Amino acid sequence: MKKKILAALTAGLIACAPFTAVDAMPRDQIAAIQVKKAKDFKFWNKNSAAHKKLVEFVTDVTNKRSKNFIPVEDRIATFDMDGTFICETAPYYFEWMLYLERALYDENFTPSDYDREYAQKIEEGIRVTKKFPKNVDVDEAKSQESVFAGMTPAEYERYVQNFMNKPVEGLTNLKWGEAFYLPMVEVIKYLKANDFTVYVVTGSDRPTMRVLISKILGVPSNNVIGTDPKIFAAHQGEISADNYVYRHDDYLIRGQLTQKNLKMNKVVAIEHEIGKQPVLAFGNSSGDTSMLNYALTGNKYKSAAFFVICDDLEREFGNIAKAESCRKLAKENGWNTISMKNDFKTIYGDNVKLAK
Repeated sequence: MKKKILAALTAGLIACAPFTAVDAMPRDQIAAIQVKKAKDFKFWNKNSAAHKKLVEFVTDVTNKRSKNFIPVEDRIATFDMDGTFICETAPYYFEWMLYLERALYDENFTPSDYDREYAQKIEEGIRVTKKFPKNVDVDEAKSQESVFAGMTPAEYERYVQNFMNKPVEGLTNLKWGEAFYLPMVEVIKYLKANDFTVYVVTGSDRPTMRVLISKILGVPSNNVIGTDPKIFAAHQGEISADNYVYRHDDYLIRGQLTQKNLKMNKVVAIEHEIGKQPVLAFGNSSGDTSMLNYALTGNKYKSAAFFVICDDLEREFGNIAKAESCRKLAKENGWNTISMKNDFKTIYGDNVKLAK
């Protein structure tokens, strides 16, 4: 009984504790962030135009007296993940770094010659040349699914959890499982508090993202839409799912790639899995263009799109050329821009710095 009371008190203290942008926030405190009203935001600069536009939008569409009122069941918000609310620059996407760990550095695993060689090309592109082979998004995804094929869902989940404890390269005092943009976490919590249903629509492996983000953001695993591996029963072999009956001694294992969830595929996935047009969409790259434009085009409700710009060179690995290109893209398409440099009071916490 004493242990239960102590646990309840601890949970209450975490939920009520003031959040200060000092260190990288541990996962339990990120999960406890609460933003119900505009005054509750702590990680945005006060003069942020993007923040103002977001609050004005939410205030308007949740007001029953407004002509722009959106019923709760239609308050759909979709978020890209890498570079939109989680680090993708130190030095690259979470799932790509997870892939390199498995293919090149896991002493308990021997990849095929092809997967080893392809992973070496990816690592060279990330760390040295900054260039990748043609069709890299799909080919990397195929190799990534290949090196994890045969794992059960539980085994894979443990692998991802272990990798989340590794430090992020190039940034001090930060683990991969903590590498969330705190201002964008606040946006997600704010929308959820105002009865929006939040979906994460990413090109990354769906099972990976479920482990990384579902509990910490309060986004149910069935609201995570991503790239899927094929799933087989252990004894299924080459038999198609149409002609196979799950046995009492079966269990599930991962297989190869189905389809990479990028660009227009994101819109198709939204229609298939949600069945409703989002009224808010958030992204950070040209690969999100289709999803953001889908939210804005022919919508029966007031809608908006927000684009995160990677322009911070002091607290993150910003890319000015990419930032300017993204600003141009946003202007052409009517998206609101979010400047990591100018709008974010902090990104991961003030004690997270570029490693010297």
